[in-house]
Amino acid sequence: MNNPRSPAVAAVRDAIPIFIPAIPFALVLGLAIVESGIDPLLGWSSSLIVYAGASQLTLVTLLGEGAAVAAAVTAALIVNARHLMYSAAMAPTFQQQPAWFRWLGPYLLIDQVFALCMLRINDDPRDFRIYYLGVGTTFWLLWLITTAFGLFIGPVVPLEWGLGFAIPILFLGVLVMGVDRWPKAGAALVAAGTAYVAADMPSKSGLLLGALAGVPAGVILDKFRQ
Repeated sequence: MNNPRSPAVAAVRDAIPIFIPAIPFALVLGLAIVESGIDPLLGWSSSLIVYAGASQLTLVTLLGEGAAVAAAVTAALIVNARHLMYSAAMAPTFQQQPAWFRWLGPYLLIDQVFALCMLRINDDPRDFRIYYLGVGTTFWLLWLITTAFGLFIGPVVPLEWGLGFAIPILFLGVLVMGVDRWPKAGAALVAAGTAYVAADMPSKSGLLLGALAGVPAGVILDKFRQ
C-alpha cells in the first residue's frame, strides 16, 4: 500500500488539482492549431518539443497568422524567457542531484512544476527528486493527452464559453500557490504592473520586461525584510 506521505504520492496528489485549470488552455491550443492551418499531428507534436503552453500557443498563433518562422520562434523564446529565472532559482537544489537528473529535470520545469517544487527545495535531495519527477511527469502526460483531445474538442466548443479566460486563471492559481511571503507578493505586483504598462510592446516582450522588473524588486524587498 502506498504511503500517502511519500513524495511520489504527494506529487500526483498535488499535480492533478493544479492541472485542472490547464484543461481549457489545452482546448484553446487545440483550436489554435486547427485554425492555424498547420497539420494537426505536427501541431500536437509541438507539445513534445516545446512543452510550454504559453510559448506553444504564441508559436502556433503567429505561424497561423503568416508570421515568418524566425519571428514566431523569437516571440516564443521571449515568452519562455522567464524559465531562465526559474532555472536560476532551482540551480542550488539541482546541484545536489545526480548528473542524469540535472540533464533531464529542466525539460519538465514549467510554471506549475516550479511553483510546487519551490515549496520542497529544503527536502532531502532524494525526496525532492522523486517529488519533482512525479509532478513533472504527471503534468507532462496529462498535457499531452488533453492537447490531443483539444484538437477535436476545441473547434466545437462554443465561443461563448470564453475558454481564453482559462489562461489567466491558470497563471493566477500558480501565482497564489507561490506567494507565501510579502516580498514575493511585492515582486508579483511590480512584475504585473510593469507587464500591464508594457502590454503593447511587440512580440509579447512586455512579459519579459515585467519579469525582469519583478526579480530585482523581490530581492530588494527581501533585504528590507531581513
